[in-house]
Amino acid sequence: MRTILLWLARNQWLRQRLPRLAFMRRAVRRFMPGESMGDALVAAGPLQAAGIGTIYTRLGENLTEPAAAEVVANHYLALMDRIAELGIDGEISVKPTQLGLDLDADATFGHLAALATRAAEVRSFVWIDMEGSAYAEATIALYERVRGIHLNTGICLQAYLRRTAADVERLLPLDPAIRLVKGAYDEPAAIAFRHRRDVDANYLAVAAHLLRQTRSRPVRVGLGTHDVGLIERIAEHVAPSGVARDAFQVEMLYGIRARDQFRLARDGYRVQTLIAYGDYWYPWYMRRLAERPANVLFALRQLLP
Repeated sequence: MRTILLWLARNQWLRQRLPRLAFMRRAVRRFMPGESMGDALVAAGPLQAAGIGTIYTRLGENLTEPAAAEVVANHYLALMDRIAELGIDGEISVKPTQLGLDLDADATFGHLAALATRAAEVRSFVWIDMEGSAYAEATIALYERVRGIHLNTGICLQAYLRRTAADVERLLPLDPAIRLVKGAYDEPAAIAFRHRRDVDANYLAVAAHLLRQTRSRPVRVGLGTHDVGLIERIAEHVAPSGVARDAFQVEMLYGIRARDQFRLARDGYRVQTLIAYGDYWYPWYMRRLAERPANVLFALRQLLP
């Protein structure tokens, strides 16, 4: 099922046609409140009232024109201004290829530096997403450059990649901010764990190691997973080391395990909801289904009258 869904995410013919269908547009509303910036910002209200922070990402990737990267950067600058004006506890998360990494790494660095500068001015934060494994080294190198001058920046690492534990050690001297996710791309066994139990084991080991670092250095850790049982296991695992529930963020997508998000916030965890928006949602949506194939049942219900 996961392999099929990831193939669907990559298929250009389907990418052009399926988003036009009404049932697909209904189904995706579970995972995103709408396509506009305004839709995304309105969704923060109930979350903020419950003490849940928000992270915003405008969907898109692999731009082919430098001018398009400039448009994306300007959009995020405007988004941060709106977040500040509305008094929302919000941050942004950006894909490097959305800022032109395929075209010019130096220009991408310039865009990220500008975003981090504006984020500092409005007391916010910039997350750098991790894309497929082909971008792992370039993305980490980009983060090393940005983090060297902007401490209000973080990076996403994927627990299913075999290199991730070494990447954590590489970044620790920077006192980094790391969001740890399981991973949502179709990667070969030579570089990635293919079985859930192996991914979960690596996730627990890497997360526990990172969280123990928070006892002696200013490392920020976000656990980006909807696996509530794994989150609670990690919390229990590090509690004897003096790591409390509020020493890290639990980061989940809008609309997924919403009840658990509110429950975890009540139970003393720091929770953030990642709100995605934009019209380039098809490949992102299919990867979300692949992460948790149980969500396919929800999607299939949209076929019914």
